[in-house]
Amino acid sequence: MINDTLPHSIDSNLRLRLSLLYFLQFAVWGCYLTCFSQLLGAGGLGRHIAWFYSAIGLVSLFTPALMGHLSDRYTGPVRLLVTCHIAAALAMGAAWLYASTHTQMAFAPMFALYVLFLAFFMPTLALVNTASFGLIKSCGCRPADVFPAIRVWGTVGFVAAMWFVNSAWWHNGSFGFTLSDTDPMASFRFQYTSMQLLATAVTGIIAAAYAMTLPKLSLRNDTIPSLKTGISLLSAHTLRPFIADRTIRTFLIFAALSGVCLQISNGFATPYITHFSGLPEFAGLFASGNATMLFSLSQISEAVFILTVGIAMNRLGIRRVITIALIAWSARFALLGLGNPGGGLWMLALSMIVYGVAFNFFTVAGHIFMEQVSAGAHKGLGQGMMMLASNGIGATIGTLAAGSIVNRWCSWQMLPSPSGHGMMRLFMGEWIWPWLIFAAYALTIAMLFYACFRDRHAHSDI
Repeated sequence: MINDTLPHSIDSNLRLRLSLLYFLQFAVWGCYLTCFSQLLGAGGLGRHIAWFYSAIGLVSLFTPALMGHLSDRYTGPVRLLVTCHIAAALAMGAAWLYASTHTQMAFAPMFALYVLFLAFFMPTLALVNTASFGLIKSCGCRPADVFPAIRVWGTVGFVAAMWFVNSAWWHNGSFGFTLSDTDPMASFRFQYTSMQLLATAVTGIIAAAYAMTLPKLSLRNDTIPSLKTGISLLSAHTLRPFIADRTIRTFLIFAALSGVCLQISNGFATPYITHFSGLPEFAGLFASGNATMLFSLSQISEAVFILTVGIAMNRLGIRRVITIALIAWSARFALLGLGNPGGGLWMLALSMIVYGVAFNFFTVAGHIFMEQVSAGAHKGLGQGMMMLASNGIGATIGTLAAGSIVNRWCSWQMLPSPSGHGMMRLFMGEWIWPWLIFAAYALTIAMLFYACFRDRHAHSDI
């Protein structure tokens, strides 16, 4: 049963420190995640967008669970978090150097550098949760009571980074900001260029430096075992607690099926919104030229709704919370397909608002649920398993399938820039059909989850 005598707040200094940690953690991702597809399209890799976003899932099949297990057994989450952030920043810096020196990029080198970045960055998403949950519990608090108010600062960091890359530009040694798509410098904004990658690398170094100042948890020795040794530890014996428990097993299966939704809008929403610049009736409108900023409404909504996750889980239970999340994903995709930057702007805006429910009620609630049901010796691995299922298996299959569907109806074309200065490569086509297909899928999974899942840990302490 839940122990109601536990305190519901933590030391203000620790809350501040963890809030800043999440701000930096997600600012790294916010610098490039939602606008990376625009850089790929401009660099001639537009038809390969699905591969780059599915790489998030491919990497999540291995490294988050492995790194989580290593943190449990050897280094502790804080030290491994620092190491991973530094390595990821170096890899992204190399990707920036390549992209900035090649106007037309080759798939192999760019993809290899990006996968190297992800191999170290993706585990940080689980490691930061493990470290934070540990520090919160060291104060005698329950993560469900205090974590959402801390995690919301990750969303703030993501939004701040998105606004920065949306409006900041760099050209011939000059730097500035603009929101006007007709500004001569508009095409040099970070959301379109390799500078988004440099911003990611620099932010990653800052995040690593800050993480070094945090208290250490569960340190067992000072060395990181070899990759071979780490993989051998992920044996059937280690995974048995997750496989044998029917509730956890079913939850992870549906986490994979639900994870299909995670990277679809990240990969295709900004080029979709920007493609309206190539249509005469929408060219020059604010929304058409500021896709990254419009997309940031999703993260603002996320910041609001994350505060409701703990309440929703306590009152509705994980079954209803996940079902609501999947219905929200369906609404998200349908509204994107039906909206436009003109008279349909309200639908685009509403699609961003429902994202807050879709993301938080699936991802944040899922991580809290795995914290609840994972045994004490396997907390890090439990977080990694959630990442493996959702961002790994689900996102990989979902993004590749989504890429095939989008490429069936849409193609990259060179069209005049709204500013009248040069040409832009835009992703043109019949976008409504892909979005409606994605919406139908999410709604189907929602109905199946509600029918099949039963929570046998409903009274556990979260």
